Amino acid sequence: MRRVPATFLPPIALDPRAKAPVYRQLYDWFRLAITTGKMRPGQRLPSTRTLAAELKISRIPVSNAYDQLLAEGYLETQIGAGTYVARSIPNDTLPALSGKRLRPVQKAGPRRMSQRGVALTQLPEQSWLNIVGAFRVSLPALGHFPIALWSKLVARHSRRAAKSAMSYRDAMGHLTLREAIAEYLGAFRAVRCEASQIMVTTGSQQGLQLSAQVLVDTNDSVWLEEPGYPSARQAFIAAGARLIPVPVDDEGMNVAEAIRRSPNSRAAYITPSHQYPMGMTMSAPRRMLLLNWAVHHGSWIIEDDYDSEYRFESRPIASLQGLDSDSRVIYVGTFSKVMFPALRVGYLVVPKDLVPAFSAARDAADVFSATLYQLVLTDFIREGHFARHIRRMRMLYMERRQALVQAIRDQMGDRLEVIGAEAGMHVVVMLPPGVNDVAVSKKAAQLGVSATPLSTCYVKPRTRGGLVLGYGGTNARQIHEGVSKLKQSLE
Repeated sequence: MRRVPATFLPPIALDPRAKAPVYRQLYDWFRLAITTGKMRPGQRLPSTRTLAAELKISRIPVSNAYDQLLAEGYLETQIGAGTYVARSIPNDTLPALSGKRLRPVQKAGPRRMSQRGVALTQLPEQSWLNIVGAFRVSLPALGHFPIALWSKLVARHSRRAAKSAMSYRDAMGHLTLREAIAEYLGAFRAVRCEASQIMVTTGSQQGLQLSAQVLVDTNDSVWLEEPGYPSARQAFIAAGARLIPVPVDDEGMNVAEAIRRSPNSRAAYITPSHQYPMGMTMSAPRRMLLLNWAVHHGSWIIEDDYDSEYRFESRPIASLQGLDSDSRVIYVGTFSKVMFPALRVGYLVVPKDLVPAFSAARDAADVFSATLYQLVLTDFIREGHFARHIRRMRMLYMERRQALVQAIRDQMGDRLEVIGAEAGMHVVVMLPPGVNDVAVSKKAAQLGVSATPLSTCYVKPRTRGGLVLGYGGTNARQIHEGVSKLKQSLE
């Protein structure tokens, strides 16, 4: 390659008053000159001593600029021959040395996304999720969390952190926390499991993503409740699944209809203890029919038990997993809704024969969850703080649920129909026929109220709109003001 003499270097202008240091100005100048074609591949640069003398500056900033350009591949050196513009920069990416401005690309290549990537962007802009206030769904009562106690536990483990806690850990999670979770699930949720089956995840969403990745192949059909949890829908779309929306009624998912529509589906995603978002409980006959279907067709059931700790009219409903005699259920749970969302700790209960596959999938995703919070959460559970917190929150949420239902009745009369007010941390209100719930939600967001449109919970278009209103993180004053603003949004 013919070398251009270094004496043909374009003039360099340095600004002593600029905020950028001299070496950075030199670095920026050379990089721009190379990428715009003012300097060509193979062109020799003056030595650091020569350039420093020409610019009347110290040699140090010149050396620093050259070193950075060498590290980033813009320059290369030859022993005994000096420093050159890197030859690896293709000639056809640079304009000719004619002094003309860089011409725009005439025809750029396509900016392709996968079909999954396109499908994941189909939800409308969700401005209602940017508000942390009335009536943000899945937001617990953060002001009532025992933060002082939690901070002491964090400090305890931070001060005496063992080397083992700072190193790489098991993809399934810290053993002591898995043991504590297994004890809790067995006692309070009738889940049949051992600690070896527990995987600690970064929230329930990662549990859904791992379940979809391990169990579902591209174009496999998956039953989803209609309406159902939008983020679960996204997890299965990301796995390339073909979604089969199945209607729900007062008994939960209509399993007989699901079998009629797609008997050979690979998996079913359900929220049987407290259906999201409508709030009903799956009946015993449908639970048995669902389990029998899974056994006979070699299919899987992903049971999302996201907030069943909070049931007001009766004791919490036992899990579907506890009825499973053929290990067909993957049980998904989370601490984010019962404690605080930023904790980002959830868990899976995995059938024993699937543990190696789930462990490998987790290792490929992000290896393991942060150990510190796992240790702290173990103490929080075993010292009884978790159970006490749930009891306090159950009473608080019952009061807030009653306050929200009463405020809706007082301010709106029978304009809104309230559904699913017996459990959990949210209710659904059905809007009058013909009212667009997305438009109402966007209007409410402008007034500072988060109201999730029910239509986003459907795969197929919905004829009647509704709103999902969370009350966990909303106090009495916010409830009254929030309902008033909802009324404005409807008007």
